[in-house]
Amino acid sequence: MTEEQTIQEMTMQLIAEECRVLTDDVMEYPPVALSLGEKTIQTANGDLKVPIGIGTFGNFSFVQAPPKTKKTFFISLLASVFLSGKNNFGGNIKGHRDGRCLMHFDTEQGLWHAKRVFKRVEDMAGNKDLGCYQTYALRTVNYKDRLKFIEYTLKQNEGKNGLVVIDGIADLVSDVNNLEESNLCVQKIMELSARYDCHIITVIHSNFGTEKATGHLGSFLYKKCETAISLEANTVNKEWVTASCKISRGYAFDTFSFSINKFGLPFVVGDIYDPLENFMQKQKTHKELPLY
Repeated sequence: MTEEQTIQEMTMQLIAEECRVLTDDVMEYPPVALSLGEKTIQTANGDLKVPIGIGTFGNFSFVQAPPKTKKTFFISLLASVFLSGKNNFGGNIKGHRDGRCLMHFDTEQGLWHAKRVFKRVEDMAGNKDLGCYQTYALRTVNYKDRLKFIEYTLKQNEGKNGLVVIDGIADLVSDVNNLEESNLCVQKIMELSARYDCHIITVIHSNFGTEKATGHLGSFLYKKCETAISLEANTVNKEWVTASCKISRGYAFDTFSFSINKFGLPFVVGDIYDPLENFMQKQKTHKELPLY
């Protein structure tokens, strides 16, 4: 056997050890990083109530939206809930941190704006002791090194990684329409989420005039993600943004809306926003008004 063949054989053995799945192992519901609501499922041992995951550990999700649809505010909302478990801004959204780290990477904004976002997450969490919350502004870093640095940071925190926010993924490639770069980027996100048992949530724009995420990068995200979350301006109230689950490998969470308060902090509007219920309530109120 040649040296090259020996290396190939060793590589295949390592892959077999790492990737082999034993079907006789006990299958448990995957641990979630963020959830919204609960679902009762039937098991061999009876009914089991489980959280409906926005994202589970070992997977990745992404948020897509047109420009100026408060994507970063939405990410701040999710990050604050993960830090605190539950807070006054997140409605019924719950974080399942269990002592893990929140890693927050901003790839686009300048230092002042990035710091404002990170501080917003802290203020909304309301925890006196935030635990492991690491923040990085990567605007000045070359796109080739950004993903390498994210991988380096996760390796440094191995065993403690929880939720990893990358705002946004388009800055990890030179061109969102570069087929090879886009494929390699998404493959690396898949690898990192699994290897470090964390949930990675990232952000990408929608194509103008469509509901599709931008470029080949967006297409690969759709094919490989656990959850795709869409943000769009609410059709009933212009001050609201509606978040919906476009696709999910598990149970889809219910659609809800959020807005921004006078202090510039995002909050979930009510528990779950139902436009039909809102319309019926207005009709009922109109009928109950006295006639003069």
